[in-house]
Amino acid sequence: MTRLRSVLDQAVVLRHADWGEADRIITVYTREQGRVRAIVKGARKIPSRKAGHLEPFTHVKLQLARGRNLSIVTQVETIESFLPLRESLLMTGYASYVVELLDRFVYENEGANPTLFQLLVDTLKRLAKNEHAWLVVRYYEMRLLDFLGFRPQLFECANCGQEIQAEDQFFSFLLGGVICLRCGKGLPNLTGISVDGLRYLRHFQRYSYAESKRAQPTSEVQNEVETLMQGYFTYLLERELNSPGFLRTVRQSAASPNSK
Repeated sequence: MTRLRSVLDQAVVLRHADWGEADRIITVYTREQGRVRAIVKGARKIPSRKAGHLEPFTHVKLQLARGRNLSIVTQVETIESFLPLRESLLMTGYASYVVELLDRFVYENEGANPTLFQLLVDTLKRLAKNEHAWLVVRYYEMRLLDFLGFRPQLFECANCGQEIQAEDQFFSFLLGGVICLRCGKGLPNLTGISVDGLRYLRHFQRYSYAESKRAQPTSEVQNEVETLMQGYFTYLLERELNSPGFLRTVRQSAASPNSK
């Protein structure tokens, strides 16, 4: 079978890095091929017409020619630039978290996942529309876990299988779910989870995004759920993400009495 030398695909730019004197290597998540790295010839030259289309978070249409080691971007057209995501450090931080999380979980040559691609596009679109960022990101995390095969067990104890009661419980990163109070007395390395925190996690797992938008957690519950989810991702990835630290710094700076 003759191998195609050129493909047209939709993609979201995850990140880029300089290469040589004038080129740039981009990492994109495509609809039809999954995660791809490609080289953009002359992207750092002043007259380059491709560079502006290939900033992180941009939804683009790409023509990719297959090279010996990396694909080569021969044509690019912006579908959605999501400019509001670059207008404040806070929104840049949220968008960076969304793309970094996907980038860390997926690998090159593992194949396409159009559903995951659509989740990424939808999430960036919701953030760009200035929807409640905490809700947008928590819903994204839960759907991402579903699509990648790491769906947390939230309704039965991940150790004994008994139904979880409406009271404060534990969460096990190792077992991937909630642990009942009886099992929690004998298991190591557990994280506490309040009844309200568990309720909102279940809410995001069970309902569509339109229904999830009805959630109105307190700031304490927001902090609890965000900390738990990031701890779970750190366990799964066996390393910390970069963007949560950046987000914390930006939010602390915004909350400071001396900030303008």
